[in-house]
Amino acid sequence: QVLLVESGGGLVQAGESLTLSCAASGSDLWINVMAWHRQVPGKQREMVASITSGGSRTYADSVKGRFTISRDMAKNTVYLQMNDLKPEDTAVYYCNARTSRGSAWGQGTQVTVSS
Repeated sequence: QVLLVESGGGLVQAGESLTLSCAASGSDLWINVMAWHRQVPGKQREMVASITSGGSRTYADSVKGRFTISRDMAKNTVYLQMNDLKPEDTAVYYCNARTSRGSAWGQGTQVTVSS
């Protein structure tokens, strides 16, 4: 079992920035991919950004140019820097860690963007 702890969520105004952090611990499994997903009531959870252990990054079209995912493999920590936040970015953001034995999820952190 991989334990994931997210931090950094909160309430901001449109146009402001916020950075989320996710630290993985409690497992000897190698984490191949770390990612951020988000979900709002009534909609499916969607992938926002991901990064592999080799540094390959992917982004949802809705956040390209505004969000940046990064990681510190030595600390097993992934970050999501969110710039120029918009009200439509409001959601619960979940950290995800993928290994050869499956996928682990964090508890989620609320991000609310007011207009």
